[in-house]
Amino acid sequence: MALTPSRMLPLGTTATNFNLPATDGSWVGLESFSQQKLLVVAFICNHCPFVKHIRSQLAQMGRDYQERGVGFVAINSNDIVAVPADNMQNMQQETKSVGYTFPYLLDESQSVAHAYDAACTPDFYLFDSKRKLIYRGQLDGSRPSNDVPVDGKELRSAINAAINGEILTNEQKPSIGCNIKWRPGNEPV
Repeated sequence: MALTPSRMLPLGTTATNFNLPATDGSWVGLESFSQQKLLVVAFICNHCPFVKHIRSQLAQMGRDYQERGVGFVAINSNDIVAVPADNMQNMQQETKSVGYTFPYLLDESQSVAHAYDAACTPDFYLFDSKRKLIYRGQLDGSRPSNDVPVDGKELRSAINAAINGEILTNEQKPSIGCNIKWRPGNEPV
């Protein structure tokens, strides 16, 4: 497992459209969230110990904020041939066992991960109502190897500030996790 930080996509970047299969059999795109004032895009997977460490908090955040008009979507961009634990069937089981109430999508071509410059799992992006990037980075300072509580502090703070119309600071820390498992020849340059 290689520790990989977020690449920290520039703030103000416009969210790239996508249309991907979800664990419930539907197809979900950026336009699916047109009624939400904010959108959290999370790059996760099933097998990563960093995602396993925060998945209950992520599920809770989805439940907490969806009621407040914040859209959530999780995207798995790992190579499912190299990592069968991340295939759609296992994603469906993960959705049920963790209790995700938001769409969990499979980016089999890895084109969405490339478009968002995603590097690791987990990797988080928060977009405003115009779908401009206002936060990217970590959920909180917790890691499987430290005693920091998994509370979603950084992402919750960013969402709360955006809901309240406050300006977010540029002091945003990269997420750290497992590298996205790229298909051979599909690695970012």
